[in-house]
Amino acid sequence: MGKKFFIKIVSDPEIDLRKCVVGLACASQAIMDGHEVSMFFASNGVKILNSEYLDSINSGGIVPEGMVIGMMKSIIDGANVIYCSTGSQAANGVSKENAGDMLLDGYADWMTWSGPSGVIELSAASDVQLVY
Repeated sequence: MGKKFFIKIVSDPEIDLRKCVVGLACASQAIMDGHEVSMFFASNGVKILNSEYLDSINSGGIVPEGMVIGMMKSIIDGANVIYCSTGSQAANGVSKENAGDMLLDGYADWMTWSGPSGVIELSAASDVQLVY
């Protein structure tokens, strides 16, 4: 029987990209292993949802090309839910009004805007919590 994982990405990828990549890798692996995964992107971890930023990571030579985008695709396709912090997005210049120009394609189909109530909801429903 699979576990319910709650994985929260809060690290700023400009400061500790490796930590963010490890969080994405763990989420992707948990999905591949058949676990139920709920994700929450908060603080400066929301930068990972920005399409231009993700493209720059993908082609920047820091990690193998395609790896981060592949993990995000796995998460988008396989996670139970994906939430992002409305306030953290706003602090990074993203609002519901301009999100279509800034976030990953199709975000409205798989992402839920939230705040602390979403963190509490997802973590309370989980068996395992991982924070990166």
